[in-house]
Amino acid sequence: MTCKGICVRYKAQKPVGTGRYASGQRRCQICEIFIKWEGLWCPCCGYRLRTKPRNLKYKAKLRARVEADSIEAKAIAETQPEVEEVIVVKAKPKAKIAKTLKAAKTPKIAKTQKATKIKMESIPETESIAIKA
Repeated sequence: MTCKGICVRYKAQKPVGTGRYASGQRRCQICEIFIKWEGLWCPCCGYRLRTKPRNLKYKAKLRARVEADSIEAKAIAETQPEVEEVIVVKAKPKAKIAKTLKAAKTPKIAKTQKATKIKMESIPETESIAIKA
C-alpha cells in the first residue's frame, strides 16, 4: 500500500500545550503524517493508524494526562447533584371472569377466556421505575 495523497486533506496542526495523541490526532506510518481522523485505518493508504506513542517517556506523559483528565471529570460529576425521577405506572385492574363462561358450550370461547385470564394475572397492578437523570 502506498500514499495516494488523500491524507493531506486531514493533516493535523501541532497542538499547543498538549500532545498530539492526547488531543485525538493519529499517525500513519506509511504516509508519515499526523491526521485528524476518527477511524482506525488511514483514509489514504488503508494502513492501521497509531493512536499511542512508541517512546516510553511519551507513553508515561500520555498516561498521566489521561488519568488527570479522568480525575477532573469525576470531580465535576461529584459537584453536580444527581436528579432522581420516579415514574409510577399503573396497570389495568384484573378482569374477573364469570363462572358461567367456564361452562360455555363451545370450547373455543373457553380456551380464549383461559388465555386472557393467565395474561391478566401475570401483569402486576402497580409498577414503579426509578430513572437517574
